[in-house]
Amino acid sequence: MSSPTIKDVAKLAGVSISTVSRVMNDSKPVSPEARRKVLDAIEKLDFKPNELARSLVMKRSNLIGVVVKDIGIPYMAQIVRGAEEIGRMYKYDILLSSTYGDLDQEKKIIDFMFTKQVEGIILISEDIEPEVIFKLKDQTIPYIQLDKFWNVKDNHTVQIDYQEAMSNLIRHINDLGHEKILFVKENQDTEIGQEKLKGYREVCDDLNLGKYEISPNGITVQDGYDIGAKIFEMKESEGITCVSFSEDYQAIGFINYCYDNNKKVPDDISVSGFGDIPMTSIYRPTLTTVQEPYYDIGAVSMRTLVKVLRENKVITEKAILGSQIMKRESVKKIN
Repeated sequence: MSSPTIKDVAKLAGVSISTVSRVMNDSKPVSPEARRKVLDAIEKLDFKPNELARSLVMKRSNLIGVVVKDIGIPYMAQIVRGAEEIGRMYKYDILLSSTYGDLDQEKKIIDFMFTKQVEGIILISEDIEPEVIFKLKDQTIPYIQLDKFWNVKDNHTVQIDYQEAMSNLIRHINDLGHEKILFVKENQDTEIGQEKLKGYREVCDDLNLGKYEISPNGITVQDGYDIGAKIFEMKESEGITCVSFSEDYQAIGFINYCYDNNKKVPDDISVSGFGDIPMTSIYRPTLTTVQEPYYDIGAVSMRTLVKVLRENKVITEKAILGSQIMKRESVKKIN
């Protein structure tokens, strides 16, 4: 026995096919009586529309493409979870693909997303080619770009106020009595890195504190470990009491260096990070850091795309979310 069609529903309900379509898609007003007849007919026939055919007719797939560098990166997984859970609330599914840092693959994946008629794209990256952004801008579908090391001056993003967040963290450290605070910068000239540096310098100027800055080779655990000896040289020569890293991974690496060299955190030196990756709350000592609300970033990104799609709006500004300081064991109070 063949599956019932929209014609069968219209015949049983005693209405036109266009009326059935209006009820199903909630596209145009239909009288309450006609709506009731259509819904009754759908139930009696156990009618299930062909979603692929429906999407081709309606030019709607109810799919949002999500492109990530690597779903195995914990903070990216949190962003995806936020996007997926909010998407489901609005009847949108996600089409997920990882690039593993291959920029050519990223372009191919985005082209693939377009062939699948995704209605919007969330791009979660740590490195981006301008060509990819141009490709997204050339399409009519809305997109959100989420990048921890964001270099592109663009409004299509959701993030925290990095300058303010770093300012608040340094003020907290100073409130605990620290006046000589070393800032470990990012080694690359990124917009977010510059914002964090501005936050550090702003507080040092406001509070009349000396500025102590150092650049590692990168932002990994190993980079934090490798700069350990240089940090302790500055502690001896400058009297540094706290070191504030621009990324949690660096801070974890430095704590490892301290452990291997019989230095105690926070007794010998206090340490703070930025990001609140999962290991910061289970490592010992637990790490004082700024919590970036990754789940909320994904959720707001999806909500923004849905609003654009449903209300035909244009993304005209960044969405700025709040952040909070996670006050833990790695920064001690001093006299």
